[in-house]
Amino acid sequence: MKNDVTWKIGGSAGFGIMSSGIMLSKAYSRAGYFVSAQNEYPSLIRGGHNVITVRIAVNEFYSLTKHVDILVALNKETVELHKNELTDGSIVLFDPKDFEWKASDFTSKVILLPLSFSAIASSFGGDLIVKNTIALGATVALLGKDMTMLEGVIRDQFQKKGEAVIEENIKLAKAGYDGIKNGERVPDACVLEESKRKDPYVVMNVSESVGFGALSGGMTFAAIYPMTPINALITFFTDNAKDSGITYIQPEDEIAGINMAIGASLSGAPSMVATSGGGFALMVEGVSLAGILEVPLVIDLGMRPGPATGMPTSTEQGELQFVIHAGHGEFPRIVLAPGDATEAFRLTQQAFILAERYQTTVFILTDKYLNEGLWSVPESVFLEKLTRAGQNIVSIGPSFKRYDLTGENGVSPRSIPGTVGGEYIANSYEHDEVGYTTEESAKRKAMVDKRAKKMTAIVESAPLPSVYGDADSDVTFVSFGSTKGPILEAIKTLKEKNISSKLIHFSWVYPLPEEKVKDMLSREKRLISVEGNSTGQLASLLKEVSGVEIKEKLLKYDGRQVYPEEIVDFVTK
Repeated sequence: MKNDVTWKIGGSAGFGIMSSGIMLSKAYSRAGYFVSAQNEYPSLIRGGHNVITVRIAVNEFYSLTKHVDILVALNKETVELHKNELTDGSIVLFDPKDFEWKASDFTSKVILLPLSFSAIASSFGGDLIVKNTIALGATVALLGKDMTMLEGVIRDQFQKKGEAVIEENIKLAKAGYDGIKNGERVPDACVLEESKRKDPYVVMNVSESVGFGALSGGMTFAAIYPMTPINALITFFTDNAKDSGITYIQPEDEIAGINMAIGASLSGAPSMVATSGGGFALMVEGVSLAGILEVPLVIDLGMRPGPATGMPTSTEQGELQFVIHAGHGEFPRIVLAPGDATEAFRLTQQAFILAERYQTTVFILTDKYLNEGLWSVPESVFLEKLTRAGQNIVSIGPSFKRYDLTGENGVSPRSIPGTVGGEYIANSYEHDEVGYTTEESAKRKAMVDKRAKKMTAIVESAPLPSVYGDADSDVTFVSFGSTKGPILEAIKTLKEKNISSKLIHFSWVYPLPEEKVKDMLSREKRLISVEGNSTGQLASLLKEVSGVEIKEKLLKYDGRQVYPEEIVDFVTK
């Protein structure tokens, strides 16, 4: 029996590949297991090879691994593309009517397990699109579980299609289950141990977690133009707009979106936009506008490979330096980068509070690996509440100065339209304390200094990065964002090899307290930056801030996530 199994299903687009992975993840999460899933698909309107990988384990884990224990091949291409991920004892489940394999076709000693998907589908009317449901039932049998654990998920998946469709899909899954069980062909190698987890968990992607964090943080307005990989956030807001009382608008483009959000924020509504690199390139002028208006704004930037259109359905961490320097002129901003779904919720909550506290733009850096992957999150996380700092909207006196220079830490009082006595001018020009356009040198300098005081205050309140692993370690990894999980998995493996290691994880990425970061990094014996880009953008930032140069860098920029095995190999070889 095993306490950890990685399952992968692949086939042509349109055969419910992604849905099957989501359903399997939910079924095993409800049964008390820890799960994670990651999809891979081409940037095509129709067609192409789709695949989803699901890891199911008795104990908590932090990322997917490279090896696959069960490969469900709904077409020949799946085996050809992924057979190098199989190890000794891996199972290949396939339909011998479509293609045939023999042991010599594999470098590992795999278990070939034919199952007549086509014959089962024919007995239910012949529609081959149901192969994924058959595969789910077969998978439950291979993992040594009872079919009933899948039935509830099938009911949820097809509830809008009526009872007849639900019952047919349950029967299809049962046929796949019986196809394995009745043949007494269940290899013990992939039978899962009983689950131990008692606390309730939910399965979600990071876009959904950002959505929950936004609602909890007080967001009331969002304007988002669709763009991978943040589209699940749009679905979340549209599904929850009525119950939560928020306004979600799909603008005609990203330029309109950020300007709508700025306008809503000026009106007192905590606002956000979300996009990817190409969409953010269009928003940059709006970022500068928000900078001179000093309005709170939250931007979720889901990174993917560029430049230009790049690889729209792949992952990368190539825009850290972009968001730090985006926008003409000098003005403060904050950059946060969650490494998992729990951090995404908490940091998004915090982003809205920080945006209002300092009247500035706060970025949440995510990426495709996080945005579209599925993760186990404790339900208790979403019960956490933060104390809101307020919007600095004050009672108005006889001489209201929106950009008052005497405000603490450069933060001035705000008013909202309709407030008697709270009128001021808000436009893109440099201004005096009331908001009147000015080109006087002294007033210009005073306003630049006022905005800079906010940056000083932000740095003073910036938290230090989180540290995981052995305090006195031989190896210290440095990361931001999505490389956190693979590094934590690698730390466990390295410990088994008697190599002590730890992770310094920057979820608050910018701005940073220089001396504290310098002191923290300069004590380490061997520093390795692990990043999903080609230039080591975090390492460059840390050198600029602290003077500490990280010479060893594991950089991956082929559009795929970093795997723990790659990190272990880098350290040991």
